[in-house]
Amino acid sequence: MHRVVVVGGGFGGLGVVRGLKRAPVEVVLIDRTNHHLFQPLLYQVATALLSAGDIAPAFRAILRKQRNARVLLGEVTGFDAQAKKVHVDLPDGTSRTTSYDTLVVAAGSQDSYFGHGDWAEDAPPMKTLEQAVGLRSKLLKAFETAVVADDPKQWLSFAVVGAGPTGVELAGQLADLARRALKGQFREIDPRDIRITLLDAVPHVLPPFSAPLREHARAKLEQLGVTVMTNAMVEAIDETGLTTEDGDRVEARTIIWAAGVQASPLARKLAEATGAEVDRKGRILVNPADCSVTDEVFAIGDMANLDNLPGIAEPAIQEGHHVARVIEARLNNQKTKPFKYLDLGTMATISPGDAVADVKKLRLKGIIGKAAWAGVHIAFLVGWRNRVAVLAQWGWNIVTGRRAQPIILEPMHAIERK
Repeated sequence: MHRVVVVGGGFGGLGVVRGLKRAPVEVVLIDRTNHHLFQPLLYQVATALLSAGDIAPAFRAILRKQRNARVLLGEVTGFDAQAKKVHVDLPDGTSRTTSYDTLVVAAGSQDSYFGHGDWAEDAPPMKTLEQAVGLRSKLLKAFETAVVADDPKQWLSFAVVGAGPTGVELAGQLADLARRALKGQFREIDPRDIRITLLDAVPHVLPPFSAPLREHARAKLEQLGVTVMTNAMVEAIDETGLTTEDGDRVEARTIIWAAGVQASPLARKLAEATGAEVDRKGRILVNPADCSVTDEVFAIGDMANLDNLPGIAEPAIQEGHHVARVIEARLNNQKTKPFKYLDLGTMATISPGDAVADVKKLRLKGIIGKAAWAGVHIAFLVGWRNRVAVLAQWGWNIVTGRRAQPIILEPMHAIERK
């Protein structure tokens, strides 16, 4: 039977697997984790609004009824395009090669610190579920430390680097967490001491959006108490704050990196194995008609450059569905129409009752924008249980201001003394 190996179970990879559920093929999904991740809501895990399981259903649960699909937990380390094999490191410490007739690589992206990888220690990224849960603990520890610190203000200072949708959403949720959700729980803290700074080197927040929506988002963030710094290029980061190229100093014990991404290293490895090219962001160049790299190999999502489409969920989803149709059509000696991207717009939420949505000629904001944002995100979530759980948590937060997961997983350890 024709074997399709899919590397990566994000929006694109999972779209390929599910799109082939009725095809006469064997599908093998390989991923480093055992779960799909709905990355657009990852910041809500980091800010204690949602639990990890609400946005990360297990692959085996998702595919339990798809008899032609199986899951392999492992990390892909390389490709042999001539022999049609994928090299995989397994959980037991061994390695193996998995053969394929058709290969689809959807390995996504990783954070980019623009040549300053050492900043990651003091300004952690938020690309994985593990990182989001770790960030949640770091945020909550900052409040706990402020209660007992001689100078609580230094622990109540937060900075978010990157004013794109992720940074704006994170800053808005952090403001709501600090001033509303934790109100009354930390009676020793004066809310006026909390400082949240959002900064970026670009001239505006939310650069992809229209000017009126950018201005609305900035004004709303400032109403929430967020200090917005644009045209502020970060030059140095340390454990107590950051410094911009202009010499401005932002004191912040908690810094979150949401500024840049680059393609997964697997994009370059796939390019080397197939003779393809990569762009300056490390993305592999693909055929814009069908996302192919060679006749047997496809690349989709954030790691692929298809007419410079943005690295967001919707292109990956559409590319995954298209590749599934192409594979099935080839097996039936049929042709498919060239890939055509349908732009559904860009959205970002700012507060529990406000969001902006740039959809074709529509410019939505406020409660209408929030309704559009919520509808799209619920529709894209995998599994009805997750949709119901997320809706319930959002409703609970709007009505009460409380959060579902304000917990620190790591216990406090005593200091070793001589």
